[in-house]
Amino acid sequence: MADWFSILAGLVILTLGAELLIRGATALARRFGLSELLIGLTLVGFGTSTPELVSSVQASLLGSAGVAVGNVVGSNIANILLILALSALIAPIPSEARAFRRDAPTLAFATVLAALVALTGSYGRLAGAGFLLAIAAYIALAYLTERAAPDSPETQRHKEEAAALPAGPRSLILDIVMAGAGLGLLMVGAKLLVSGAIAVAAALGVSDTIIGLTVVAIGTSLPELATSVMAALRGRSALALGNVVGSNIYNLLGILGVTALIAPVAVPAQILRADMWVMLAATAAMIFFTLTRNRIERWEGGALLAGYAAYVGWLIAAAG
Repeated sequence: MADWFSILAGLVILTLGAELLIRGATALARRFGLSELLIGLTLVGFGTSTPELVSSVQASLLGSAGVAVGNVVGSNIANILLILALSALIAPIPSEARAFRRDAPTLAFATVLAALVALTGSYGRLAGAGFLLAIAAYIALAYLTERAAPDSPETQRHKEEAAALPAGPRSLILDIVMAGAGLGLLMVGAKLLVSGAIAVAAALGVSDTIIGLTVVAIGTSLPELATSVMAALRGRSALALGNVVGSNIYNLLGILGVTALIAPVAVPAQILRADMWVMLAATAAMIFFTLTRNRIERWEGGALLAGYAAYVGWLIAAAG
């Protein structure tokens, strides 16, 4: 019971830490003159993925490759088959054609690249550096294309995401303290989450990979779930697609990149055998559904959700 409480407490502290870090870093960025568009593309984009980032880094440092890699792969699977699916069931999800033409190939490239590197057996520092160069290039491309089309829906979305954040404290010192406190809470939350996950896996007699793919992955994806479902309920379901695609790109190139650079991590055999291919199939299905009618229909959301239920059911059966 204490181990499950550790996981729950870790998730709560991670969420609070991410919020403080985003607010503090955004206030600092505004103080130094960064545009709302650039803040939306970088700080907000990376900010929502910080729970996954610090959890994977912490797991890698503790020698838990199953949680480190399973968290990223499981989060990407859940983002598509659970979060996007639930959003589509609430309301069909239209795509912003210009942004999707840019982001879909990027996500496909990142997913295939992550799978190919995984076949080598590990994510090393060289791969990590390559992933980070790739995400830097993506951010630069996104910034240039959106700055050239200031009235596009995607540009407005990134500006609105940044503008929606409070201005924060008026003191530079308080801005720094807020960002620092957020970072500190993230580290504490990640340690609680990862140590709890490893202990639960041992108590249940299952691999930490299973816990990483399910409990940790879904837990760290809760901010995306809340954001996407609320957007769909408010009649802005197009935001859900942008959130999921952007999050998955950041997960693969940013989180795996930073994790591999700090602490190279082996790829668990189970993920190589099955879960990596589930992630590839889920990504392909999302892109196919979106491109056929420039939207994801309710029945397609239902199909994605059924796929997630089957996947989790298979994980449970395999663990037993």
